[in-house]
Amino acid sequence: MSTSLFTDHYELTMLAAALRDGTADRPCVFEVFARRLPEGRRYGVVAGTGRLLDAIADFTFSERDLELLERTNVVDRATLSWLADYSFTGDVDGYPEGELYFPGSPILSVRAPFGVGVVLETLALSILNHDSAIASAAARMVGAANGRRMIEMGSRRTHEEAAVAAARAAYLAGFTATSNLEAARRHGIPTAGTCAHAFTLLHDSEEEAFRSQVEALGVGTTLLVDTYDITNGIKTAVQVAGPSLGAVRIDSGDLGVLARQARDQLDSLGARNTRIVVSGDLDEYSIAMLRAEPVDAYGVGTSLVTGSGAPTAGMVYKLVEVEGRPVEKRSSHKESRGGRKNALRRHKETGTALEEVVFPHSAEPSLGAHDRLLAVPLMRAGQRVDGVDTLGESRERLRAALVTVPWEGLKLSRGEPAIPTTFLQGA
Repeated sequence: MSTSLFTDHYELTMLAAALRDGTADRPCVFEVFARRLPEGRRYGVVAGTGRLLDAIADFTFSERDLELLERTNVVDRATLSWLADYSFTGDVDGYPEGELYFPGSPILSVRAPFGVGVVLETLALSILNHDSAIASAAARMVGAANGRRMIEMGSRRTHEEAAVAAARAAYLAGFTATSNLEAARRHGIPTAGTCAHAFTLLHDSEEEAFRSQVEALGVGTTLLVDTYDITNGIKTAVQVAGPSLGAVRIDSGDLGVLARQARDQLDSLGARNTRIVVSGDLDEYSIAMLRAEPVDAYGVGTSLVTGSGAPTAGMVYKLVEVEGRPVEKRSSHKESRGGRKNALRRHKETGTALEEVVFPHSAEPSLGAHDRLLAVPLMRAGQRVDGVDTLGESRERLRAALVTVPWEGLKLSRGEPAIPTTFLQGA
């Protein structure tokens, strides 16, 4: 994604005013956090960090950008001159991608002169809010699937760039594959897919369609069997491909009942190893309801790419420190906590998480044997640090983090955050 001019009018207004009055160079700390989790959620998943670091590194203002700003009178000439030389020169710390977060968690900390940091607000929030919302929903779906294969297939239900980001966030959260080939190109995510109803309707008969697909893709392919009649569709599929047919997909109807009937029919036809894939308006709740059914894989689209009812993580980007002095917003219901912060997570000896402790960066508490600091260096002097997790490592981090969540915190039912947050004095 090009990040050129990916900022907001009001950010440039603040920049212009700060340059005029001489405050743009004041050393500042900006912090990203969520005041609360989406309604009913018990944990959030940090996602998009890798994309954000790349976006910050690419964030500059081209001649074309500057011409637009001048032509539309967004900023004055002094600000245009400043923007012409812009590149991020500050430091960034934050929770690694794939880490869990809770209300008040200091997910990201940006340390830079005010002017350098303030123009990143829209960029940071657009990426983190979207990707964290998708990953948080996807993690709940993966948990409900209980180890069964999960395929992301929501590209047609969202913006074309959001589709690629959603596929990445879903893979981080444990999805097995995506149908989005651009996500595979950019991020190396495995892909999966099969023919749609249009392919069956193209042919004069279902048998002709199935035969064409098998001849092109082999007997290991997945045949969509619900275009007309599922029972006849399964019968025809096995007749064409034989008992070694890879899978059948059911995309409509009462999926639990149909999956049971399909399993019985496949077994009776000798196709005992043919898998059953279901799709069609699935979310974490419907996946959980299908847990006892003979389903081998789920294809999830609309609910995933819209965050399953929570399309944003509700994160904010706030100024918390100016020249070493804590500053905080006190507006009712929109308060912030001043000062640069870090956090640790305490665990039982068994590994179960007990609480998250947020503390002033300058006053790190003593670490217990099973405590773990959460924030790590991400950028120094505008450069990405060595050793930032890869997408695969972030995927494994989340898998390990979810194992530490108390059992109650993994329920899909509404409840309090899985791990309580404690703020030490000054945080």
